[in-house]
Amino acid sequence: MKDPSREIIEAAKKIKLIAFDVDGVLTDGKISYTSGGEEFKSFNVRDGHAIKMAFRAGITVAVITGRESPMVHERCRELGIELLFQGVKEKHLALGELQARSGCALFEIAYMGDDVVDLPVMISVGLGCSPSDAAQEVLLHSRLVTVARGGKGAARELIFFILRAQGLLEGLMERYLGTGK
Repeated sequence: MKDPSREIIEAAKKIKLIAFDVDGVLTDGKISYTSGGEEFKSFNVRDGHAIKMAFRAGITVAVITGRESPMVHERCRELGIELLFQGVKEKHLALGELQARSGCALFEIAYMGDDVVDLPVMISVGLGCSPSDAAQEVLLHSRLVTVARGGKGAARELIFFILRAQGLLEGLMERYLGTGK
């Protein structure tokens, strides 16, 4: 991502919860079907590891998606994401429930979306973000745009940005570099 403004860095320091759309953010936006009509999606394993790192840092992660998919449920279970909202047609309503369940104020929430249905949430939270391949109308309203595309590391890039802004990334990296206790 290009150098974020001081305002964006300050907003990132306040984030306690990161919510993601699925199709086009945690996946590349493609929906594929088997010959038997079964839907399948691919998730980026590095995005998944970054989500686990966010949890270790004390940041909550949530998913708000307009579609319903057993694969999304399974991926969230695997990553420990308990705040899962599927089949949501009006995402701003799910945002209200997310606030109630998490206890987070709007300024403490980051949201990453890629299409116009995500805009009501993106413009309401403390840090509305999008992957670089989001719809043009979304990019115009994103406070932060990742270099990475949806399903290709955009979630990880956002998580690492927030962890870095909060001074938490270096401590988390000690586990991998053998410099921690």
